[in-house]
Amino acid sequence: MRAKAVSTNTTEGVTGTSARTFSLGGHVLTAPKAAPGLHLVATPIGNLGDITLRALETLAGVDIIACEDTRITRRLTERYAIAALLKPYHEHNAALARPKILERLAQGTSIALVSDAGTPLISDPGFKLVREVCAAGHQVIALPGPSSVLAALAVAALPTDRFYFEGFLPSKETARRARLTELARIDATLVMFESGNRVQDTLADLAGIMGARDAAICREMTKMHEEVRRAPVSELARAADTLETRGEFVLVIGPPAAGTQIMTEHELDDLLRSSLRRDSVKDAVAHAVELSGRPRREIYARALELAKEISARGDDGED
Repeated sequence: MRAKAVSTNTTEGVTGTSARTFSLGGHVLTAPKAAPGLHLVATPIGNLGDITLRALETLAGVDIIACEDTRITRRLTERYAIAALLKPYHEHNAALARPKILERLAQGTSIALVSDAGTPLISDPGFKLVREVCAAGHQVIALPGPSSVLAALAVAALPTDRFYFEGFLPSKETARRARLTELARIDATLVMFESGNRVQDTLADLAGIMGARDAAICREMTKMHEEVRRAPVSELARAADTLETRGEFVLVIGPPAAGTQIMTEHELDDLLRSSLRRDSVKDAVAHAVELSGRPRREIYARALELAKEISARGDDGED
């Protein structure tokens, strides 16, 4: 840490060229001017105490902070007495704001990019800016820190050696179920974001597709009302009506059971046809779920189709 304590804050206002200071534990510290380039600064996902010393030094040392919502970022800068020039950069103004940022970088300006919470570029439009900044030959510096994805993985008590981050699922039911069916085939722990007004519906869909898997619902991570529920997806779905839906959610779903092999569609059809010639649809589905590694909802729908075909043909078991 290169910051030095000083007796008073000599900041001259939000100009980007004033004295560069921040306050920590009642002490006012000075920060050196940040190097020209784009600094990707991770910020707290809830608890404002989850900020690194390097992040504070950088936010105090840059000329401009580009942020999703100036009101949210201002809470952070005011908490640490950082006099910052805040400029909005979000999905609605990104196309217009990017050329202006590139122009400032070409002039030797130091700019910090922050999201409303967590690490920039995770489910926000920052990647396009970084791509163009790199293409223009300017420096990009990453300052790691808080991430709701990693925080949820850490507390979920599920395998973390391989994970797949999905972000937000589709809002429409049909599209959401189709996507979950695709995700069910991935041999890794799944991490996804969900909003409070859709989380109960998503849990119901998950139960129909991945009901036997262990999972965790992580709500309001690092905040006052943080809550983590751990159980098989089917149990979490059954208790969904007791879930507080206000806040932000991260859902973590464990990988398929060890040794589970995902059958091809052709292999699944062969298995179902064989079972349906001697068993009920219910028993054939249960058998296929156990052996195929495919979602129950998908198998049930296909079993009904094949049962109708077999009945219409009067199938005697011979192909």
